[in-house]
Amino acid sequence: MSTRLWRTITIILLFLSTVVVACQGESEGNPQPLITTSQHLGSTPLSSNQSSPSPPVVPGAQLESKAVSILDTVEYEVRESLRLVNQGTGQPDKQDLWIALIGSLPPYQEVLSMEISPGNYRTFSDEYGNQFAEFDFSDMPPGAEIPVEIQYQVAVNQLAYNLTNCEGELPDLYTQPELHIESDNPQTIDLARQLSQGKHSACEKIEAIYNYIGNHLVYSYNGASWGAQAALGEMGADCTEYSSLMIALSRAMGIPAQYFEGVLYLSKVTEGLARTEHAWLQVYLPGMGWAPMDPTMGRSPQNRRDYFARIPPDHIIVTRGRNPSTLRGASYFTHLYWPGNSTQIQVEDFGWVVTPAGG
Repeated sequence: MSTRLWRTITIILLFLSTVVVACQGESEGNPQPLITTSQHLGSTPLSSNQSSPSPPVVPGAQLESKAVSILDTVEYEVRESLRLVNQGTGQPDKQDLWIALIGSLPPYQEVLSMEISPGNYRTFSDEYGNQFAEFDFSDMPPGAEIPVEIQYQVAVNQLAYNLTNCEGELPDLYTQPELHIESDNPQTIDLARQLSQGKHSACEKIEAIYNYIGNHLVYSYNGASWGAQAALGEMGADCTEYSSLMIALSRAMGIPAQYFEGVLYLSKVTEGLARTEHAWLQVYLPGMGWAPMDPTMGRSPQNRRDYFARIPPDHIIVTRGRNPSTLRGASYFTHLYWPGNSTQIQVEDFGWVVTPAGG
């Protein structure tokens, strides 16, 4: 997927700086820059949580469906880690880190355990039901380092959907255009119209989209977040564009579709097809509910049937939605600190390790 490189952006915004000054009770004066650091695949006081908090359960994740079969379940040990390093001469007046948490999401996955370090954080959910841990690291002197690590044990299901009955009503949700999902673009609408010609059921239309993407897009890791419209050009595409285009075309046909961002366990068979950081999607099909699709992993004709309304037990969902507000356009985490003229805090060594449990 588009693993967005960590970057530090100095935002000289009077409004934002003034808000921070007011909240900190500082005297008026020259506003100080607010620094944002992001991985680019609430105001309640923090409380000291247990070292082993209850794993989050994402609400309303999946309607029950008799059309889905669980073929296998594999347990993984997942470790997410990063380090904050204060390379400046000053201590931040304010510093926050938000990290998306892997949650239980039936029928895809169940989080069996989760340990978060350090333990001084609070948890909350966003508009998609994604769960986050929020850390306040304002007391960070020059030269200090803060390691952050989250360890999970996750059970992941291999799923297959019966597409025999694909008739019925479609819900009116996740059908609107949004940033990077340009389903109202004339080019997207025209292509959706072409692909739907002669197709009667939602399953037939979605399969036409899926095959078009596999046949026409050229996979090339770009490290950016271009979205659906860019995928129709000649710049190449990775899993972010593959998934965004399939969602945009689905929504242009009035079929609900939602973006997933997560991590893969890459075996010797699949390690050449994608990166650990990955994106895919789910589509709502009448008669069965939400069904997973991975057009990136299924781009080869030899693999195509394995990722259409089917998913192997190696996809671990971290967030739902193309643009979760908490992440501010980033992937997996967002880091903000202030001021930026005397404080230089870097995020280093961010990464994932995914291994089969007991392996």
